[in-house]
Amino acid sequence: MSRFLLIITAAVMAMASPAMAETRIGVVDLRQALFSSNDAKAFSETLQKDFAGDEARVREAQEAARKLQERLEKDGAMMNESERNKLASEFQEKVKEFNFLKQRLDSTVNQRKQAFLEQARPEVDAAVKELLEENDLDLILPSEAVVYVKPEMNLTSQLLDKLNR
Repeated sequence: MSRFLLIITAAVMAMASPAMAETRIGVVDLRQALFSSNDAKAFSETLQKDFAGDEARVREAQEAARKLQERLEKDGAMMNESERNKLASEFQEKVKEFNFLKQRLDSTVNQRKQAFLEQARPEVDAAVKELLEENDLDLILPSEAVVYVKPEMNLTSQLLDKLNR
């Protein structure tokens, strides 16, 4: 029985080898192409402008918390207990404020980035399809799924060119 399976397996592999030899595969780094595109650069600049004030408030809260902590470490031993407790309470409030502001900013920025990715998806898909047809490929894989690719089969720069049209 095992000889029969071995013969069948060998026959299947022999028939599959010519088909695999004809398969043309390209590779693209989607993340690199998308985030290097002109649209992504413009989006990044807009994002920085839109959230500059929020980032400044986060930095101010962080700096205020740092100063309170330094004062507490430096002068805490010389303070009476009520002063030390008051300062420690102020520090904890600043840390909470910083964490809240930072989390809110991060969440909002991530939502905007996700919206950008969803908006760009059809354009990226169309550009990848064009690459597939122009290069007469059977398959395009993301670079994360590939161990090695010949430089001529890495189509990331061509994808970037298409995204920048």
